Amino acid sequence: MKRCGWCGNDPLYMDYHDKEWGKKVRDDKTLFEFLILESAQAGLSWITILRKREGYKQNFADFDVEEVANFREEDIERIMQDPGIIRNRAKVKAAITNAQIFRKIQEEHGSFFNYLYSFMPNKETISNHVIEYKNFMTTSPQSDAIAKDLKKRGMKFFGSTICYAYMQAVGMVNDHEKDCAFK
Repeated sequence: MKRCGWCGNDPLYMDYHDKEWGKKVRDDKTLFEFLILESAQAGLSWITILRKREGYKQNFADFDVEEVANFREEDIERIMQDPGIIRNRAKVKAAITNAQIFRKIQEEHGSFFNYLYSFMPNKETISNHVIEYKNFMTTSPQSDAIAKDLKKRGMKFFGSTICYAYMQAVGMVNDHEKDCAFK
């Protein structure tokens, strides 16, 4: 079966592509998971993060936003000792701050999903009908607006490019190639 060219032949990438990438995510727990992972990815390759996903799950309370929002300095120190994640103190601290902001957004909008889709035309996924992955956009007016709003709220490591990758990952945009069997 034909896949998008970006996932190559790496089994982890292919599995992620086939089962997750571009599938519309509605539940806030998964949206929070990808927020943590995409923020950690800033400046790195996505495959690096996928390979450390289990470490993030273990260190960030199975992506329980309430628990992560209440992490303290001792949690940061514990996390920083684990080679199963990217040991960048600024990113670890940002994950905690971002969890607190995520919670406030849930309170304001009823869910993080509702917040995200308030930026989308007709509150729906955008299909870009990509011919070849090398033609992917890296930002969009929606990722610009979401990233700007989140930055204003204090979120870190979530600029427009990371936001757009997040949108691809959680199915806010469908950037599967035209011939991809998994679109």
